[in-house]
Amino acid sequence: MEIFYTDFKLRRIKMLPKGGTPKTWLLLLLVSSVCVIQESKASSFCTKADQCALDEEIKTAADSVQARYDHTRIYQVELASEEHVRLFQALEQASDSCSFMGHARQPGQKLTIMVTGAKVADFDDLVHSYNVTHRVLNYNFQALIDANYLEVAPEDTKPEEFDWKRYHPLESINAWLKKLAETHPEVLLVELGVSAQGRPILGVQIAFDNENRTTVFVESGIHAREWIAPATATYIIDQLVNSKDSAVQALARSQRWYIFPTVNPDGYQYTFKGDRMWRKNRALFGICRGVDLNRNFPFHWNVTGASGDPCRYDYSGPSAASEVETQRMIEFIRHRVESERIRTFISLHSYSQMIMFPYGHSAERVDNYHDLTDIGKLAANKIKDVSGRIYKSGSIYETIYPSSGGSKDWAHGQLKIPITFSYELRGPADSEDLFILSAKEIEPTAAEAFASIQTIVQEAGKRGYYQ
Repeated sequence: MEIFYTDFKLRRIKMLPKGGTPKTWLLLLLVSSVCVIQESKASSFCTKADQCALDEEIKTAADSVQARYDHTRIYQVELASEEHVRLFQALEQASDSCSFMGHARQPGQKLTIMVTGAKVADFDDLVHSYNVTHRVLNYNFQALIDANYLEVAPEDTKPEEFDWKRYHPLESINAWLKKLAETHPEVLLVELGVSAQGRPILGVQIAFDNENRTTVFVESGIHAREWIAPATATYIIDQLVNSKDSAVQALARSQRWYIFPTVNPDGYQYTFKGDRMWRKNRALFGICRGVDLNRNFPFHWNVTGASGDPCRYDYSGPSAASEVETQRMIEFIRHRVESERIRTFISLHSYSQMIMFPYGHSAERVDNYHDLTDIGKLAANKIKDVSGRIYKSGSIYETIYPSSGGSKDWAHGQLKIPITFSYELRGPADSEDLFILSAKEIEPTAAEAFASIQTIVQEAGKRGYYQ
């Protein structure tokens, strides 16, 4: 259960008990609200250790409530000066009515911000008062979400009816993976472990023979709201297993493949049942939930582009590798990186149309920087040839924004997996839809991504990385 306080101007609380500060009494109000609601059902306050063992009826009731974004607007602002940078840094820290897609860092930067309907007037006043160039990308975000939910296949969709014209909930994806393993001898169902809320983290191994081939590991869905990522991962699985194209068949047989469509199953499930824009896992920390799993890996953890606040969207966790989902992935890859020769690591995200390689925590260049630069450009050019879409390529730090504790930095920096790329799939960086990509975009997005992954694997092979 979550409680959100949407008015960051604490001074508006007029009546306070004697001797209390607004912040103190707001915290007490929130805590007491949680305790009153749960008094007869669970402990008086939720902790990470007990995960608030609520009764099933409370969980069911909570899951039935959906977040709404009626009259929420999406703005794009241009930071023209250091003053603008400081202004929006302060706004992000002060307001939970404004959701930032990235952080204010430097003059010249364009920043996308989601503003709740109740704060649109305040935000409009702010950008005009400080002469901030801006435009409205979307005037009512809920309309986009409503349309997106209409593109979801029913939970009881049969595996034989699985497709890439609709988005599929977790149950359907897992059922399809299981059926694929039952009907194709080259496919093995693999379970990484279970999530914070007890859901299995399922994927597949694809291997057409017992040769000691090198391995490609594909991680997807670590950020729950990025639905196009699991859809693309399942498309890649289908192509590797079922394609009649001789080039694709050769690619499939040239490597061993591990592909996990939804490594954050709790968060992904919650985007269908609770909040379409949810990003993190669903671990509980006091009055807030969730760790950004892509800030939780133990490589330069929490040094930049991450938060220590559990209520923030990029909360890195109480410690490096604190989350069970992170731990299971680390154990799985570390155990196989040498024995199964994992030489390629691919991470699927959205949005912004980018193909990036480490590092994210600093401008330090990896040892094979020039090879990864060349391979990334070739992969981006392949997408342009296939669909006409423009993808930008480069290191994470140089291309999108500084971040630390990411899976790809850990895979490359700690495990020395040489060919490591992270995708930001459709739409473009200035997308009016953010993460709410229409289902009609699934097949073209997945097809161009798969074509570029073919290029990455082929080019890495030419350069001797799979010897």
